[in-house]
Amino acid sequence: MTHALPPLARLLAVMARLRHPTEGCPWDIEQDFSSIVPHTIEEAYEVAEAIETADWPALKDELGDLLFQVVFYAQLGREQGLFDFDDICSGIAEKMIRRHPNVFADQKEADAEAQLKAWESHKEKEKPRESALDGVAVTLPALTRAAKLQKRAARKGFDWAEAAPVAEKLREELAELEAEMTNRHPDRLAEEMGDLLFTCVNLARKLSIDPESALRGANRKFERRFRVVEDSGAATPEAMEAAWEAAKKAE
Repeated sequence: MTHALPPLARLLAVMARLRHPTEGCPWDIEQDFSSIVPHTIEEAYEVAEAIETADWPALKDELGDLLFQVVFYAQLGREQGLFDFDDICSGIAEKMIRRHPNVFADQKEADAEAQLKAWESHKEKEKPRESALDGVAVTLPALTRAAKLQKRAARKGFDWAEAAPVAEKLREELAELEAEMTNRHPDRLAEEMGDLLFTCVNLARKLSIDPESALRGANRKFERRFRVVEDSGAATPEAMEAAWEAAKKAE
């Protein structure tokens, strides 16, 4: 019934049918805003994975899955009289125009850095904050949230001038963790580990490295090498270590 519609209109019609009280899908009918959130997060990460692995056919599919999440929220909003898909599109279009006076008005910025500062200035005018740290979502992955908190503080001048002192701070935090390891107090160990990880994020930030992307890359590398270890049939720690080193050299 929807084949004659343009692609976006067809997708919206499919979503409406899935949510139809009597003719829709029981699972889709049962969902609400909160229940969809885990799926949205998962789809966003699958988009990131497709990009990081340069799997462009997968990226097309994953972007479709992510778009479907937006369409699902829009359908829920329409049913409850809160907003619809057009409202979402209009809102983001207006925001982009408003925050890019260098493109849509006469205000010009010298470079990308100046534009970023102007962007943040526009955001602050639209959403006044008591603290520079307000508005950093607590539901973000911990590494990402740490980086955003640090960037916000840095804009206020609370930052190291370069990466070298952060590396020294990292060694200091590691020494504190090692000292606490002798006491084996769970709460203090967790606190020191948190400080170490927070400083790792700070060093990544000073080196212009996204910590989440870097850690995902390390995870993929570990998976790749460990599969080689498994395939080698190594059964002892020594043999597994040798297979691991062989996998490293093969790369």
